[in-house]
Amino acid sequence: MFNLTTRTMIEAPIKQVFDYMSTPENDFQWQYGTLATATITSRHNGMGVYFRSIGHLMGRRNLGTYEVIESRSNMRYRFKSISGPLHLKTTYTFETAGDGTKVEISIWIGAVNFPHMNERILGRRMKKQLRENLAILRDILEAKRISSSPEAIPLII
Repeated sequence: MFNLTTRTMIEAPIKQVFDYMSTPENDFQWQYGTLATATITSRHNGMGVYFRSIGHLMGRRNLGTYEVIESRSNMRYRFKSISGPLHLKTTYTFETAGDGTKVEISIWIGAVNFPHMNERILGRRMKKQLRENLAILRDILEAKRISSSPEAIPLII
């Protein structure tokens, strides 16, 4: 078992960042390897929501089911896996910083169901992927901020 933590600064309002990251259906847009994610409960946000994700990790297709175990608007969002090849507990933490948002993602990874997989190698690859995911997330949310800004200049072709 091991922990991964990484942080970034996103130049977008905290509500926009929280709402985007706490919507599982957005995962495929910013998480490399995620092919699709869907909420499988009637409610779509808050504690007790379940979602399922299909993706690939290190050449293997994965199907996992997750439960939201904490959701404090614009502050903290936590979920854990209840099925799938990795036992995960993931925490997203949000903090206002000027006009932007500080985001921290922390993942605890336990009991890995990947036969013949070295946890150290898996940890290094997942850390690299997590940093890349945050860069993609930052680019998406900062572009949305610019495109929704009243001062945005329309592109004329």
